[in-house]
Amino acid sequence: MNAINSSEPWTDCTVAADGRITFVARLPPAARPQLLLRLRPKKGQPETTCHLLDLEPAGDDRRSAVLHTRPVLTEGRWDVFLLQEPGGERHKLRPGPRDLRALVDGHARDWSSPVAVRVPYVTKDGHLAIRAWLRTVHAEADRVRTTAQSMTVTARLHGTSFSDRPVVRLRLRGTSTVRDLDPQVENDRRTFSFTTGWAELADQAGDSGVWDLFVRPAAGAPLTRIGRLLDDVADRKEIFVYPPVPVGTALVRPYYTVDNDLSLEVTQPDPARGT
Repeated sequence: MNAINSSEPWTDCTVAADGRITFVARLPPAARPQLLLRLRPKKGQPETTCHLLDLEPAGDDRRSAVLHTRPVLTEGRWDVFLLQEPGGERHKLRPGPRDLRALVDGHARDWSSPVAVRVPYVTKDGHLAIRAWLRTVHAEADRVRTTAQSMTVTARLHGTSFSDRPVVRLRLRGTSTVRDLDPQVENDRRTFSFTTGWAELADQAGDSGVWDLFVRPAAGAPLTRIGRLLDDVADRKEIFVYPPVPVGTALVRPYYTVDNDLSLEVTQPDPARGT
């Protein structure tokens, strides 16, 4: 069990395969305690979206609440607070044990539309929050293999399947420059792969740039971002780190963004670092 500061309220949480989250908190006697989930507003913006959950007696000094699959959480980061009574002061919660085992193999299941994902995690200041994604269609990255010349990505569609004239698109961020590739689509019409060479990407990006990766499942369909959402990792950027590949005078590497989407970064070596 995690070491918990006894002066602060805290809660365990367990995630089911369908996305339900059960919270179990140990609390002193209170009349009508509640959990408040607040969609974290962007900097300088007002708070707009909250959900309240009643904490019901669950034996001894424990109280429990269940966040069901409905309502679907808006995409973003949700902070979890304790209210000792309705309308009372908000108290951030410390995390107890988080049972996320049901999420580990999420990428192996077929998800229907909308693809709604929830991952409880610990914030930088040590409090409980939930990372939520909500996508009409999602392309889940699986294997990312790099060589000195190229990168090959294997991924799977969720919420739809491939039809006529699919395309993988790499878009140079902040520009109208794109590169289109033909994906190799498997017989299940969901699994696909593609390979892109480094040299062309480095040349078109110039000194530096970021390529964002999308797939269009059929002619006229919206572009769908390629990323990795369907497991127990709320923030992949600093965990799944790929080594840079030298291409001429540049370095190229795949990476996951702060939203766990897959991108490619082109940079120039830093002489001060000797790279």
